[in-house]
Amino acid sequence: MRKKGKILFRLFGCAIVLAVILAALVYDSNHRIVSEEFELEFENLPESFDGFRIVQLSDLHEKVFGEGNADLISQVSTLEPDIIAITGDIVDRDDQSGYISSLVTELSKIAPVYYVTGNHEWAVGAREIISVVEEAGGTALRNEYVVLERDGEEIAIAGIDDPNGPYDMKTPQELEEEIYETEGDIFTVLLAHRNNYDLYSNMDSDVILCGHAHGGLWRLPFVGGLLSSDHTFFPDYTAGVYEGNGNYIVVSRGLGDGKDIPRFLNNPHIPVIVLKSS
Repeated sequence: MRKKGKILFRLFGCAIVLAVILAALVYDSNHRIVSEEFELEFENLPESFDGFRIVQLSDLHEKVFGEGNADLISQVSTLEPDIIAITGDIVDRDDQSGYISSLVTELSKIAPVYYVTGNHEWAVGAREIISVVEEAGGTALRNEYVVLERDGEEIAIAGIDDPNGPYDMKTPQELEEEIYETEGDIFTVLLAHRNNYDLYSNMDSDVILCGHAHGGLWRLPFVGGLLSSDHTFFPDYTAGVYEGNGNYIVVSRGLGDGKDIPRFLNNPHIPVIVLKSS
């Protein structure tokens, strides 16, 4: 009986240790931000934009990192961005104007902020959210683009609304045609929300930044993402850089979570895209 008691005690102790390790992994997976730098080379990138740094924030879903998002803002600052790209799903609810305003205001002190809508914005009131972003100093790109200039050379930063937007909105292909007709064959960075590889890989934009997949929520070694944002198993194109037909698609793992399912082995993610001239 005494031997059996010792075995049960050891098993109980092992279970406690495993539970603590699991709890620590879950906490770390949902609170410790990791940044990941991607250097992408292009033959057509203007020389003056060689080394141009884009910090991408995606799928925040109202997540707060430190008081007033101080930890997130501090980490973005250390990454020394030339621009900050917010690729949708910044909120979940329609009463978060204060959250958006304070975050975009602080980010705008670091670098120009460009924003596109995600599916959650359109579910709760995208037009109001867009207004708050712009009042806080950000630029919302709604199927439109801006031209950035350095030393007489230019690139375009374009952005498309999420498909949940107006039914009669401009298509991504129509936006690209507009850019070509107005600016010629200009190097283009396209901001989007959904990780639609089939669409983006056949577009003319040189690099497309998107999110939506949350990195597969749970990431398993040698497997990758386990669940899509709609909870289907083993989704494709959940994280990192994918080569299209002459362009690159960068998929952020996002920063927030799906509320009902916590992230696991999938830390909040900030991609840093560094444009390089080859």
